[in-house]
Amino acid sequence: MDRTHLKTPLGILEICGTSKGIRSVSFTEMPEVEIENTPETLQACKMQLREYFQGTLREFSLLLDPEGTSFQKKIWAQLCNISYGKTSSYAEQAKAFGDLKAIRAVAGANGKNPIAIIIPCHRVIGSDGKLTGYAGGLWRKKWLLEHENPPAQRSLF
Repeated sequence: MDRTHLKTPLGILEICGTSKGIRSVSFTEMPEVEIENTPETLQACKMQLREYFQGTLREFSLLLDPEGTSFQKKIWAQLCNISYGKTSSYAEQAKAFGDLKAIRAVAGANGKNPIAIIIPCHRVIGSDGKLTGYAGGLWRKKWLLEHENPPAQRSLF
């Protein structure tokens, strides 16, 4: 398994993957990492994440290879349909899955998403519009949503 790190406005991301695709992207609480050589298998991911944080990339085009159950993989694939700058609720995700009664299972799968940001589980909010759980912390979820949908600049004149 190849591994690299990326310094972001939200802290250090650890990126893991193989030639089959990205296996995980997760926030780590490790201190600043030294500049490291990025394995070829992870270079595109690192570059696209940099572009995302710079505000120049809205859609990732990477091979993904997350480990999970077939149910989790279906939910994670469905998350990728939530457009940049948009949000969805857990209830909407369960409905899109085809079973509104599966809302807790859908929420559980979201919580186990191993590929932060690229599989955009941060775009799922409560039905009441409030921010709910995020493995990276609610402050990061809030930042990501504001990054993708900044408030419009009002004219002062």
